[in-house]
Amino acid sequence: MIEIMDTTLRDGEQTTGVSFSAHEKLSIAQTLISELGVNRLEIASARVSDGEFDAVKKIARWAEKTGNLERLEVLGFVDGDLSLKWIESTGCRVINLLCKGSYKHVTEQLRRTPEEHINDIRKVVEFAQKKHIDVNIYLEDWSNGMKSSPDYVYQFMDGLKDFPIRRFMLPDTLGILNPENTLNFCTDMIEEYPNLWFDFHAHNDYDLAVANVFSAVSAGVKGVHTTVNGLGERAGNAPLSSVLAVLKDQLGEKTTLNEEKINKASRLVETYSAIHIAPNRPIVGEYVFTQCAGVHADGDNKNNLYCSELMPERFGRVREYALGKLSGKANIRKNLETLGIDMDEDSMRKVTERIIELGDKKEMVTQEDLPYIISDVLNQPAFGDEKIRIMNYSLSLAQGLRPVATVKIEINGEAYEESATGDGQYDAFVRALRKIYEKLGRSFPKLTNYLVSIPPGGRTDAFVQTIISWEYAGIDFKTRGLDVDQTESAIKATLKMLNKIEE
Repeated sequence: MIEIMDTTLRDGEQTTGVSFSAHEKLSIAQTLISELGVNRLEIASARVSDGEFDAVKKIARWAEKTGNLERLEVLGFVDGDLSLKWIESTGCRVINLLCKGSYKHVTEQLRRTPEEHINDIRKVVEFAQKKHIDVNIYLEDWSNGMKSSPDYVYQFMDGLKDFPIRRFMLPDTLGILNPENTLNFCTDMIEEYPNLWFDFHAHNDYDLAVANVFSAVSAGVKGVHTTVNGLGERAGNAPLSSVLAVLKDQLGEKTTLNEEKINKASRLVETYSAIHIAPNRPIVGEYVFTQCAGVHADGDNKNNLYCSELMPERFGRVREYALGKLSGKANIRKNLETLGIDMDEDSMRKVTERIIELGDKKEMVTQEDLPYIISDVLNQPAFGDEKIRIMNYSLSLAQGLRPVATVKIEINGEAYEESATGDGQYDAFVRALRKIYEKLGRSFPKLTNYLVSIPPGGRTDAFVQTIISWEYAGIDFKTRGLDVDQTESAIKATLKMLNKIEE
């Protein structure tokens, strides 16, 4: 069983521009521990700020009530008992003590001799014992230490191996390792100190973090450090989702993690960090379970020829089939099956030709666009008889006043009208729609994401594309609108949504 220590809330917060509020930290901590099942959570650095202090206290109170306090860890420093007092006053009981794992860091940054540094660490450990705080130790810059000053690393370990230290944590602080020397260095440590517990902490500067985790676990380390979405300083840390998959599928190792919750945790951190996940990031990227080539969809129809162990259902995802110039009939049929639409061969040929034509023009085509493409190509209503249409709307914007929208729509032949204010013109428009649906006693989808794509070049008459993500009855879907006016494009996407939920 490999132990996972996630440091999104500490090391991940060192990502440029990322700062989690106390509420956000608590929400992430609850998700990672209670739902995802992470073993340990490094939640902060000691003595950073009053806001950090309040956040750690809030998380500690929740963890104590739920029996998870021992899973919380705080980075502390070799500063006598100052960090320990800070940690103790928050209610936490574990310090991850940041020590120097290379000779250069000791002599040039601390300006101490190895002997002095080891004695300083021993004093902190003794203080921690008196306060009943458990100690883990980071050997900061350990990878450089093993490359340039291994004698110092062994001197460090020999000086502390008999002290009450639960884990020795081996960071590749600057991300300089590769799978070969990671394997060698970790093997050397484990063979020299077989009775000690070692963690490995990877950084991704050469895009080798996950590969180095593979090597470290192969060597026999018992714990690995991760961050959600690979957040972290510079190029980030080893991403939790990829590490999880590699441990299970490539190494046959067990963890306590609940795979189905990894996507939820990833989206939560994406929202709070405002760092968007690359669409091709393994496991959690938007397009990683999307087949583009028609031949792949055809193969999936024939005994899942293009599927691997990375099945989307494992991670709370579903397989999708992209629509564009590479789409064949098999891709289109897969999407039509999802929509419950059946078509003859001649109609399929016409629709395929239109999708390829749109793809050549670099236009994005989604599953939600299919009914409208069918309507246009075959000259028939997009959703049978369109049950909802916008009859009229008025948007007003005045300085010093909140935007106002008045909307009149027709639902199954009946007209309804409402007005509302909002934080913007589109927000007011949606609020007016919600009023109509509330009066009818009907539920209205939750808007989960809103993406506007404006072509470069400064043309004011260029088409704006708005893609809106919705959640309705436990189902996530997207609709797209295209218009020269940004608000109008959003309204078109919303109308598609209304007709979709009617179906």
